[in-house]
Amino acid sequence: MRNRFVASGCVVVLLGPAAALHAQAARPLPCAQMQGLSIPASAIGLPTGGAQVSEAVVVPAAGSNASATPGHCRLTGTIAPVDPQAPPISFRVALPLAWNGKGMMFGGGGFNGTVPNVAGNVPAGPTDQPTPLGRGYATFASDSGHQANASGSLDGRFLLNEEAVRNFGGEALKKTRDAAVFLIGKHYGRGAPKKAYFAGGSTGGREALSLAQRWPGDWDGIIAWYPAWNQLSAMLGGHRASRALAQPGAYPNPAKRALLRRAVLETCDLLDGVADGVVSHQTQCNAAFDPAVAQVAGAPLRCAGGTDTGDACLSDAQIAALNTMNTAARFNFFLASGSSGYPGYNVWGASLGGAAGTSPVHPIETFLNLGTEQPAMPVPAGAPYITKQLDQVIKLGVTRNPAFDSLALDPENPGPWASRFSALSTMLDVGTDLSAFAARGGKLLLAHGVSDVLVSARATEQYYQRLQAQMGAARVNDFVRYYEVPGYGHAVSTVFNATWDSLTALEHWVERGAAPREQVTTDTVGVPGRQRPLCEYPAWPRYRGAGDVNAAASFECTYR
Repeated sequence: MRNRFVASGCVVVLLGPAAALHAQAARPLPCAQMQGLSIPASAIGLPTGGAQVSEAVVVPAAGSNASATPGHCRLTGTIAPVDPQAPPISFRVALPLAWNGKGMMFGGGGFNGTVPNVAGNVPAGPTDQPTPLGRGYATFASDSGHQANASGSLDGRFLLNEEAVRNFGGEALKKTRDAAVFLIGKHYGRGAPKKAYFAGGSTGGREALSLAQRWPGDWDGIIAWYPAWNQLSAMLGGHRASRALAQPGAYPNPAKRALLRRAVLETCDLLDGVADGVVSHQTQCNAAFDPAVAQVAGAPLRCAGGTDTGDACLSDAQIAALNTMNTAARFNFFLASGSSGYPGYNVWGASLGGAAGTSPVHPIETFLNLGTEQPAMPVPAGAPYITKQLDQVIKLGVTRNPAFDSLALDPENPGPWASRFSALSTMLDVGTDLSAFAARGGKLLLAHGVSDVLVSARATEQYYQRLQAQMGAARVNDFVRYYEVPGYGHAVSTVFNATWDSLTALEHWVERGAAPREQVTTDTVGVPGRQRPLCEYPAWPRYRGAGDVNAAASFECTYR
């Protein structure tokens, strides 16, 4: 409301509360004055105890070309919980001196617990293009509401507190976004960003899809790589694989994994028309390859009699474990999220963290795949990532018993723990209703490496297929693109380490109305500089029969 009166021949206007706040917001607040700034709980769309900036630092420009980081104001702060026993949400915001008027939020990974690098790139981002901060974005991220210990993304202590679990399940995203928008408005005096984007992979990919469904009005464009969209289901499916690998003699060592990959290539490499070390026609490979009858250089892959005789073959126990990974889990109990299973993994052709080589990403690939030690109790440090993750979930989030034998729990028939898994599914599994996001004009870029055995590309296929079933293929095509990358694993790959300028593609779609066409992915590890076309699912790249095998133009996207 505005009041006006005349005094000494002048008209004086008294501003009401809303106008006064607007006038205050219009005055930019220098970085140094952001130190100690409080964010009222009323500025955040979910219940919190308010927030505060604990540090404000001017960071000078550094680097050059694509790796250049502009001068910016870096803010660090915390969002207080409602439950005094819950940990706070730690967040960080980077405010460039030359702001482009847009915002970018980054997602996390695993159990989160640390704040992603707000000066970094989007998942699988290009090496020859600027980062979001380098492009002038105001960037922000949080630890999702708990602080990790030395276990990093495998620290599950937060599972003991329900508010912390809800924050991890998605609520911290909304709280962080609202706090960041408040600070952006204060610093620049220009209100909320004119465009807002989110990018994440794995858990961050689940977060991306959660935002599109739960708070569609906050976001214009979203990038979701290898999304654990049905995260509780993925964990249960992974636990089924862990239990299979834990059986006596069932764990294949790195040498046996490398042998398996050589056998798969003999059967499947040429399915795309060229021997390039990449399985491109994964569906056909899954149908054609059988480890029980496959050969390597003329010798059977299966050990004679099925008994382990060394690194030159696979035993029946190892073949059984790998077949378990390749097949679907079926949950014989009710999950409130509606999930009834998990579709298994594209094991045939995946690297699995095989024999060590010179690749700089090999240790990470091994860590995220089958590790270096067989699943057991207590869980060894070198166990598969999913084994260590589910040990935390079962002990701290389900049974609340740190001494519980997690490998004894059957994920398909969990007995007395079924109701707790069901409750967790409502926080960790994301639905597929993106109607509100589509209606407001939002755009989604979805991508997954076909050789991912931590979060299955088959699950992302299911997500996309459900979108099409609910909304119709034509409507989905108006706002979603889904690409699969042969040879790419979970976040890294020694075979084809994919990069893609997804942010430019998304900007053009959101801001210019130009839908992505003829997108290209570039390998940085397997054959550095090698390119392939990004094919829209369910198409896959097939060699044309002539031309440079490392050039995207030498391949066509085909459905046959």
